[in-house]
Amino acid sequence: MSVLQMEVRDHVAIITLNRPEARNALNPELSVRLAEAWARVREEAAIRVAVLTGTGSAFCAGADLGQLIPLFSGARKPENEWDDRVVADRFLVRKALLRDFDTEKPVIAAINGHAIAGGMEIVQGTDIRVSVPAAKFGVQEVKWAIFPAGGSTVRLPAQMPFAKAMELLLTGDLVTADEALQLGFLNHVTDDPLAKALEIAARIAANGPLAVRAIRRSARACLGKPEAEALALEHEISAPVFLTEDAREGPRAFMEKRAPIYHGK
Repeated sequence: MSVLQMEVRDHVAIITLNRPEARNALNPELSVRLAEAWARVREEAAIRVAVLTGTGSAFCAGADLGQLIPLFSGARKPENEWDDRVVADRFLVRKALLRDFDTEKPVIAAINGHAIAGGMEIVQGTDIRVSVPAAKFGVQEVKWAIFPAGGSTVRLPAQMPFAKAMELLLTGDLVTADEALQLGFLNHVTDDPLAKALEIAARIAANGPLAVRAIRRSARACLGKPEAEALALEHEISAPVFLTEDAREGPRAFMEKRAPIYHGK
């Protein structure tokens, strides 16, 4: 069975990490396949929202310390096509982690278990997060004398209070799902995160897809910018939305008291 499964239902892509025996750690093959899945999310017009989850007891344990990291340190030579691909193009791993790649569409994490190191870095790249109560979160790279280079030193201080983010980054300690919820890092904690994530995804997918993409782009692009600069950027991003066919369909459907039918045009 494939290390990654993907299906599309009602404009929602469901992507499942499937290495339960390795706690869904990112080995070369899973990294390549996940990078390809993100590219498909961005490229396919039929996909409006993506949900990422895992099989087994963990969401993702991060990079596979026996397979992936030794390739980058030179401690292991490539042995198959997947090794060759990540050595030839290290952007693939950054893409898998959502570090340097924007899907341009909302991504919801349905966190079925622990999200550690690179697993937590993937979560940081998502827009909405739903977790099981038993999950723990942290970037433990510092414990192994390596750097959390999937974006954590940039994103984590912006996604939870600075002092707490620094504590996690420098100690490698973990936080529980309840703590992460209180810190604002998670949206919901529930026994069935996939069901909750799909419920949220369905509500998003029913909205105007061009408006959803523009709102997401603006919120991300304006984060941290001075207000005047951010407002100017918001105007630049928002103006084209009002000229779309969907922007005419939405108000028309409201006046006609019916559900709108959006085509992403």
